[in-house]
Amino acid sequence: MNIPLIGPAPTEILLTNPPLVQVIAQVRFSPIFSIEEKRFIASFQEAIREQYPGSREEQNHNVILGSDKAFHTRSEIIWRFYDVSGFWHITLAPSFLALETTKYTNRNNFLQRFSLVLKALKKHINPYFITRLGVRYIDRIFEEKIKILPLLIRSEVLGILGLGTPFTEYIQHSISENMFMLPDNAGQLNAHWGLIPANETIDSKTIKAIDKLSWILDLDAFQTKKRTLEVDVILKQTRYFAERIYSVFRWAVTDEFLRQYGGKL
Repeated sequence: MNIPLIGPAPTEILLTNPPLVQVIAQVRFSPIFSIEEKRFIASFQEAIREQYPGSREEQNHNVILGSDKAFHTRSEIIWRFYDVSGFWHITLAPSFLALETTKYTNRNNFLQRFSLVLKALKKHINPYFITRLGVRYIDRIFEEKIKILPLLIRSEVLGILGLGTPFTEYIQHSISENMFMLPDNAGQLNAHWGLIPANETIDSKTIKAIDKLSWILDLDAFQTKKRTLEVDVILKQTRYFAERIYSVFRWAVTDEFLRQYGGKL
């Protein structure tokens, strides 16, 4: 546990009331423009429809810097699929596939679900190669627990928000970013943590602005590498990323944090 980027991951401890607000796994690939057509993605939908019966079509607007150095807007159609509970979502776009949940239970369950959508992607969309694999876990602590942050988060992570800091009561916004290289060129881990004021965010696409103060621990492990889409290989690396993220999470929090959120040690 001294260096969470190496060695075996600690055993998962179930939290009955976890502060984990979102988990995302994503593969990116070279654009397949046919994905915008209903007929092309129909077989993909059928492959996942039993678990994800809900669907909707959305338009995504991207701002692109053109060769004339002017900004241009390009619209693309993306597809959203979701389960009956509404806690699990799949996004299929011309250049990526993502699985995300706001009701994470455990690593094995998440990987089983990711396996289903990867197999459907391989069989029915068949990108020849992927260019990026990423896994992201976002924990969020709210006002009632922020008052006892020094008991929940280790001092190296808290920094200026720690015990005995004279600035603490005056801080409105405090975010740290750290990029770590994973051993053996396995990828990188980007860690954001800190205090976000009410009605603000550091990532409007993923972290919603809410009407109260919050503290986040946002861990994103990824590898940017061109390779063929081999489902078993992708799942193995996804598991590795999830384990590394959990190791960093367990390093960053205290035993009191685990107890506060229902963990039994």
